[in-house]
Amino acid sequence: MLTIAGMGTLLLLGATHLAPAADDHERARRAFEAGEIRSLAEILTTVEERYLGRVIEAELEREDGIWQYEIKVQPPTGRPYKVEVNATTGEILRASGQAQERPR
Repeated sequence: MLTIAGMGTLLLLGATHLAPAADDHERARRAFEAGEIRSLAEILTTVEERYLGRVIEAELEREDGIWQYEIKVQPPTGRPYKVEVNATTGEILRASGQAQERPR
């Protein structure tokens, strides 16, 4: 699992928010270089364009063979909510909690 404290490599790869433990860091770097995942910067742009709030945490996990980013967002009002994104395709899989989408 990668957290904000653990995603330094992705900073070098175009991300703007993160830095981790050595094993997680290396695993994320290899996945990005192999084209298995999109950059965190790209995923954050997608989330920030669709949802209101500020990203306060990001994790990269591999569940059932699928890379997923779990993004925690703090909206202007209310409690933080989570947005799960397929790290390979960039598709938003689901949002949990009181997700606040931007008006279209």
